[in-house]
Amino acid sequence: MEVILLEKVANLGQLGDTVTIKSGYGRNYLIPKNKAIPATDENLRVFEQRRAELEQKAAQALQQAQARAERLNALAAIRIAAMASDEGKLYGSVGVQEITNAITEAGCPVEKREVLLSNGPIHEVGECLIQVRVHTDVIAEVTLVVSAAKKTSA
Repeated sequence: MEVILLEKVANLGQLGDTVTIKSGYGRNYLIPKNKAIPATDENLRVFEQRRAELEQKAAQALQQAQARAERLNALAAIRIAAMASDEGKLYGSVGVQEITNAITEAGCPVEKREVLLSNGPIHEVGECLIQVRVHTDVIAEVTLVVSAAKKTSA
């Protein structure tokens, strides 16, 4: 199936590229999310008429993403307290949901799908760098400090 991309899609192409993809990916994801249209002669003509509008929209989205990334990069270290052993191993893990909640509470709302944990959930106390993909081209970095929670005595 050939489609015309209406926006930049990671690992696929740029705005306006005509790419060949599997039909299920096009029918079930790209076309319903308005990221692509089928590559027909009529759609090519319509796309060329709308090209300037789509490029302006893409540039505006990139500019907003860069501003958002600057706010995320400017955040002080995000702190999360979790129960841990004396050796520094967590009794569980700190995952994407906890990180998303902590960053949102710090004043910069993010979605779960934007947080990238390359090594999976965090299992140890310490400091690490978390990447947040706010746009296909823009990745912000946030420092996360996981500390041992104080035990409450009953």
